[in-house]
Amino acid sequence: MDRADVVHEAFVKRVSSGEFPAGASAAGPLTGPEAVAIFRAQCLSRNLDRRSRKMQAAGQGFYTIGSSGHEGMAAVASALNTDDMAFLHYRDGAFQTRRSAMVPGTTATWDMLSSFSTAKSDPISGGRHKVLGSKALNIPPQTSTIASHLPKAVGAAYSIGLARRHPPEHKELADNSIVMCSFGDASANHSTAQGAINSACWTSFQSVPLPLLFVCEDNGIGISTRTPSGWIAANFSAKPGLKYFRANGLDIFDTYRAAAEAAAYVRSQRKPAFLHLTLVRLYGHAGADLQQSYLDKTLFEEWEHNDPLLHSARLLQERGILSADEILGIYLETEAQCTRVAEEVVKLPRLETAEDVMASLVPPKRTCRSTNGPAEDARAAAFQSDLKQMDKPQPMSRLINWALTDLMLEHSEIVMMGEDVGRKGGVYGVTQKLCDRFGHDRIVDTLLDEQSILGLAIGLAHNGFIPIPEIQFLAYLHNAEDQLRGEAATLPFFSNGQFSNPMVLRIAGLGYQKGFGGHFHNDNSLAVLRDIPGLIIACPSHGDDAARMLRECVRLAREEQRVVVFLEPIALYPMRDLHEDGDAGWMRCYPSPDKCIPLGEVGVTGDGPLAILSYGNGHYLSQQAAKDLQAKGIETRIIDMRWIAPMPRDAILGAIDGAQKVLIVDECRGTGGQSEALLSMLVENSSLPAARLAAEDSFIATGPAYAATMPSRDSIMAAAIRLWNAQ
Repeated sequence: MDRADVVHEAFVKRVSSGEFPAGASAAGPLTGPEAVAIFRAQCLSRNLDRRSRKMQAAGQGFYTIGSSGHEGMAAVASALNTDDMAFLHYRDGAFQTRRSAMVPGTTATWDMLSSFSTAKSDPISGGRHKVLGSKALNIPPQTSTIASHLPKAVGAAYSIGLARRHPPEHKELADNSIVMCSFGDASANHSTAQGAINSACWTSFQSVPLPLLFVCEDNGIGISTRTPSGWIAANFSAKPGLKYFRANGLDIFDTYRAAAEAAAYVRSQRKPAFLHLTLVRLYGHAGADLQQSYLDKTLFEEWEHNDPLLHSARLLQERGILSADEILGIYLETEAQCTRVAEEVVKLPRLETAEDVMASLVPPKRTCRSTNGPAEDARAAAFQSDLKQMDKPQPMSRLINWALTDLMLEHSEIVMMGEDVGRKGGVYGVTQKLCDRFGHDRIVDTLLDEQSILGLAIGLAHNGFIPIPEIQFLAYLHNAEDQLRGEAATLPFFSNGQFSNPMVLRIAGLGYQKGFGGHFHNDNSLAVLRDIPGLIIACPSHGDDAARMLRECVRLAREEQRVVVFLEPIALYPMRDLHEDGDAGWMRCYPSPDKCIPLGEVGVTGDGPLAILSYGNGHYLSQQAAKDLQAKGIETRIIDMRWIAPMPRDAILGAIDGAQKVLIVDECRGTGGQSEALLSMLVENSSLPAARLAAEDSFIATGPAYAATMPSRDSIMAAAIRLWNAQ
C-alpha cells in the first residue's frame, strides 16, 4: 500500500477519534483566522502531493518530490509579505499554496497540478517541468536544486539596498522587502550552501545591508543518509553576522512565531537570519523512492505518527478554533478539489515538438529607455587625460577599460563585481580607475568565491540591474559553472520566459601566456560553456573589436535579457606587434561609443582562395601565418569568428563563398573544441575541402613549453600548405 494512502487514512481516523500526537500547547501571536488559513494551505499541499503520486502511477504525471512532512512552511509564508521574493526548497508546496491564497487572482490547485501534469498551460514552466514557482507570487522557479539557489538569494538581498541608492529601470523588489530562501538539512552541507551563507555573514559582518532569511528545513535525512543529531544547530547557531532562530516545524504556532520574529529582525535590521525548523519526511525522498528498502520501519512510522497535519489539528481543536468535523471538512474538501482539478488538467495539451520545448530558451525582449550615449561632460570628467589618447592605437586591455567606462556612463544599472576588480583594477589592470570613476556601489570587490560572484550577479539581475561579473581566469570558472548551467541559463526555460537574469560575464582565459601559471592561468577549453543552451559566447581578438562587441553584449543583456559570456584572451591584452618588434600591428584606436559589432557578424581580412577560420589567439597567429603563406604564393582570407555561440553559421558560409579550401585553426583542444562543430557544419553545408588544426588534448605547461600543445604560426603555415597542396 502506498504510504501516502496509509498517512491519509490514519489522518482521517485519528482526527475522528481524537488520537493526536503529544506536543506543546498553542502559544504565540498567531490568530485563529490566520491559523485556519495556514491549515487550509497545509491540507491543500498534502492532497496535491497525494494526487500527484496517483497521477504519476497512472502515467498522467511525471517525477514528483512531495512536500509532505514540510507543511509547516505554510506558517512561514504567512509570516512574510507577498512582495518578499522567495527562492524555495523543492519540498515547499505548502509555502506556495499559502502565498497563493494571500494573492488575489491566483489558484494554487490548478496552477500546481498543471505543472505536475506538464500541461502546456502550466503558468510557470509552460509544461517543461514539475516545478514550484510563480511570477504573480514572486517565487522564481526552482527544480531539484542542491542549494544552488542560495548564492543568487544572497545577490537578490544585496540588490535591495543597492536599488535604494541606484534604482534600476526594471526594478522588481520593494525597498522594504526581504528575500527568503529555503533548503534542506542535507543541502546545508553542500559547498554552495556553505559558500553562500559564508558570503552573507562576510557581508553582514561589514554592516552592509543584506535583508535575507535563510530557512533550513531539517527533517533529519538526505535521501538515505541521516543528518547527525544537533548538526544543523551546531553548524549555524553561532556564525558571525547571522542571527539564529529555531522552531518546531510541526507546530504552526511556534513556526509562525519564530518566522515572524526572524522576518521582523531581517526587515528592521537589514541583516541576515537563519531560521531552523525541525520537521519530518513522509513517503520517502521522491515518488519512486521506497524508504522501507533502506530505513527501519519503526523510524518512518514514527515520522508518520508525528504527521504535521495531526499536530495542526490538535492545536486548532485545543484552542477551540475548529472542531474535529470542521478539520475533517477542510481536509476532505481540499482532497475533492484536487481530485476534480486533476481530472481536468490531465486532459490538457502537452508539449510535443522540439520547437515547443525550446521556445523559452531565449527570453523575450523588453522595452528599455532609449539612450543617446554618455554625455560629453560626463565623459570628460570620467576619462580625464585618457581622452587625449583615444585617437592613438592602444592594446586590447585599455580599449576594454574605456568601453566599460562608456557603458557604465550610459547605463546606470550596470554593476561590476569580482575579486580585485576595484582597488587593484583586476589582475591585468583591465578595470583600473573604474572604482574611482563610479564608486564602490558599482564596482564591487567581492570575497574569493566564484559561486558567490555569479550568485551576486544573478540576484542583482533579478532586481533589474545589468551585472558584469568577472572571473579572473577561465580555469576558475569550474568552481562555479553550475551557477551558469543550473541557474542563470535555465531560468527563462523553466519560467516560460517570465523570469530572467541577464548579465555579461567577463572571463580572462585561453592560452599563450609566456611562462605564467600553467594550466590554472591558461585554460584552452570552452566545452563547459559551449554546451549550455541559450548562452551567448563572445571572443574578440582585436582591441577595437573587443570594445564594439562588448557594447553588443551589454545590449543583448539589457534589451534581450540574455546571459552572455565575454571571453577575453589574456595573451592578447598587452599585444602590440604583429609581425616584427615595434610594428604596432595589433593595436587599434578606440572606436566611437556608438559603434558595435552585431551578434553573428564575423570579421574577414583578405579575399584569397584559402580561407583560414579561427578566433582569439588563433586569429592573431593566422594573421602572422598569412604573411608567410603569401610569400609562398598562397593568398588567404582570414575569418575571425568573434561569436563562439551561437555559431555564426550563415556569416561563416558567406565569408567562405568564393574560397576553394578552408582551414580551421582552433586553439582549444581537439576533443570538445570549436573545430569539431565547425568541421561538422562545413561538411553539412559546404562542398569545400576542409581540414582542422587544433590543440592537443592536454593541459598547459609552465615554462618554455607554454605553447607547445597549441597551434603556432609555423604549424598553421604547415597545415595550410598541406591542405592547399592536397589533391
